[in-house]
Amino acid sequence: MVDKNLSHYVVVTAIIVNSEGKYLITKRANWEKAFPDRWTVPGGKLEVLDYVLREKDTPHHWYNLFEDTARREAIEEVGLEITDIGYVTSLAYLRSDKIPCLIVSLYAKAKEENVRLCNALTDYAWVNLKEAKEYDLIEGIYEEIEILDKKLNHGKNLSWGENKLS
Repeated sequence: MVDKNLSHYVVVTAIIVNSEGKYLITKRANWEKAFPDRWTVPGGKLEVLDYVLREKDTPHHWYNLFEDTARREAIEEVGLEITDIGYVTSLAYLRSDKIPCLIVSLYAKAKEENVRLCNALTDYAWVNLKEAKEYDLIEGIYEEIEILDKKLNHGKNLSWGENKLS
């Protein structure tokens, strides 16, 4: 049973696109608690310290927290600076410990392509949509790349569950 009063973790992922239009995927280490040895995209939790120590953008609010989290995670996990950040989709799931997670999936262009993996990742690949299907991706990652691919290459703004291109 899930505690209805429990707050969510907020996680931000970034599908990073290179100059050839390929997407960066990374392999999680085998010792990772969640999804060991599976392929994913860079991302991580939004943390309170990501914004409370910086100046507010208005008298009461901070803006662009998801974008800033994506930038931080891209640098921490794959050593890449990113730009031109946009929205892909959002989803929620319950972790094995029953903590609810809200995931905001973004995309961005890589400023350069010299990937430097953190110790929690063991491999990486730049893939097109067809190639991505050959990897053992965490559930939903392929579909998020597919949504982005249709947006970037076919001008279609699709959301999860909408009709696919024919």
